[in-house]
Amino acid sequence: MQFADPYFLLLLPLLPLVAWYASWVRRNRRGALRFSDLTRFKKIRPSSSLRWRHSVMALRLIALALLIVAAARPQSRETILENNYTEGVDILLALDCSGSMSAMDLDFKKRTRLDVAKEVTEDFIKKRNSDRIGLVVFAGDAYTQCPMTLDYGVLLEILKSVSIGMDGTIPDGTAIGLATARCLKRLENSQTKSKVVILLTDGENNAGSIDPLQAANIAKIQNVKIYTIGTGSTSGEAPYLVQSPLVGEFFQNQPVRIDEETLEKMATMTGGEYFRASDQQQLRNIFNEIDQLEKTKIEDLGEHRYIEHFPLFTMMAMGMILLEVFLSQTRFRILP
Repeated sequence: MQFADPYFLLLLPLLPLVAWYASWVRRNRRGALRFSDLTRFKKIRPSSSLRWRHSVMALRLIALALLIVAAARPQSRETILENNYTEGVDILLALDCSGSMSAMDLDFKKRTRLDVAKEVTEDFIKKRNSDRIGLVVFAGDAYTQCPMTLDYGVLLEILKSVSIGMDGTIPDGTAIGLATARCLKRLENSQTKSKVVILLTDGENNAGSIDPLQAANIAKIQNVKIYTIGTGSTSGEAPYLVQSPLVGEFFQNQPVRIDEETLEKMATMTGGEYFRASDQQQLRNIFNEIDQLEKTKIEDLGEHRYIEHFPLFTMMAMGMILLEVFLSQTRFRILP
């Protein structure tokens, strides 16, 4: 229990002084009748009413004490929502959708790198429950597909629609620096303590006007961590599905190259990490590791309401006053 106006409680120590003053007044009050000899009266045994005559004053003091407590407004706090801790991070996902992401070397189902990356990214998003997450896609240019949001349903629908080259709307190439800059622009006004860019690519920067390391330096200034993920086969070539008018569809190995040195420098400069994924399970493990690394505790104070108890103390005081008045006018009445 707590008191909204506790200073009223300072009046409680004055009650003994009130009791002493009332007793002093009673003792020094002149009697209405005077007797020359009190010997016979002293031989009379006091009645029970006389022995309990001080109870009237006690009731009055208790009533005053209850009124003082009521004036201090006693309250009890009721919890509506429990205190808890939630995880909160601002995250921008930068997903490579260039032509090289159509290689089929990450699983045995012959799905493209982009399809596997989308599936793992979707699982990552579903594990987060209080982060603002946005999506940037890039090839020869970079575009914000979804600004940071807590509406994961909308974000997942947008993620599902991502395709190679976004069906011809994005020029081919790999603009890693430009994609990073797009993410940093979205994080520019973020007030969250932890800001993260997760950049997934299978190539090297060959498009856009921004150098990846320059973008990483800006991220360092903005206190943004960059986690870079290089995905694809480590053999230097990957199978691509090729259409031929003569033989139809067939797989053809083509040379691939990931600029791991630049990706690693970007991560190191910003306090993040560089990961390499050559298959779906490795990619999943990487996202799980990032999920564990990027958790910031934010205290949720919950919701409370205060219940006032002064009406109860006021009613009790009124009851004491009524009882004191009743007894002082009946059983303990003092005749003049």
